[in-house]
Amino acid sequence: MNHVKPGMDACSEPATAEGSEAMDNRFVFDAIGTRWRIDTREPLSGDVRGRVLERIRLFDTTYSRFRPDSLVSRIAAAQEGGSFEFPADSLALFDLYDRLVTATDGAVDPLVGRDLELLGYDATYSLAPAPEAVLAAERARGRATWAADVVRDGTTLVTRRPVVIDVGAAGKGYLVDIVSAILRQAGIAGFVVDGGGDLLHAGEGLLRVGLEHPFDPRLVIGVANLRGRALCASGVTRRAWGDGLHHVLDARTGVPVREVLATWVVADEAAAADGLATALFFTEAHRLARTFRFAYVRMHANGHAEISRNFDGQLFT
Repeated sequence: MNHVKPGMDACSEPATAEGSEAMDNRFVFDAIGTRWRIDTREPLSGDVRGRVLERIRLFDTTYSRFRPDSLVSRIAAAQEGGSFEFPADSLALFDLYDRLVTATDGAVDPLVGRDLELLGYDATYSLAPAPEAVLAAERARGRATWAADVVRDGTTLVTRRPVVIDVGAAGKGYLVDIVSAILRQAGIAGFVVDGGGDLLHAGEGLLRVGLEHPFDPRLVIGVANLRGRALCASGVTRRAWGDGLHHVLDARTGVPVREVLATWVVADEAAAADGLATALFFTEAHRLARTFRFAYVRMHANGHAEISRNFDGQLFT
């Protein structure tokens, strides 16, 4: 059994990262179940560091289903549903989920949280699937969906029954974007924000990022050349437990995916890259390209890897 930490959707961390732009100052800390690292040319002031940490804390108290005091935990405990107010920045995140739900025919859905709990990836971190009696009761109740069980009115979400929101498919990438916005507001033009493998590069030069092998973190299967864009990845081996159980579920069935092992996506924003890295487990790239602009690498369970023509980098044979 692989050891996993509660938190957001895990990404395959880059095995190597080299830049032509000197960024010798690092701010390293742990948050939302993963290691964060911010590289800049000049040291970050105490004020900027404080703003970053406080913003991540607020994000966690809103979206973490592992915290009993979070907003999404209160929504999950509301037996009759209710009306819940989210922060202003939730608009862009929920808009992104609207697009992902549509583009994947519901395979990516932020109400997948209950299915994760039933498989053992729950707030108590049990890693034990629910008994058959509990599963039968859930089947009788019917699976909650973003389209049918949530009404959005600006930053207000209205529910009619308990629902478990899990923004792991795009949330960590979105938080990388938020942290990057704080740095830009502070006048910092060149930086790399790395939230547990979700990367955003800003500034001059080139950042070379190794694409970690899904089964051996000592190896890379290729390299991405990142220039002022975001790179996010997702893999079924990062949060795995039991026989065939992992965190990448098809929200339409609640079943972990089998045919794809890992994905890497480059996009202008980390939120989109993160969400698309999950979407590629279920949906072909040409369908997603009708709605999103991105480049990608995808590794299948049979060992075949594919790379889009617009991906700036290479796969190793």
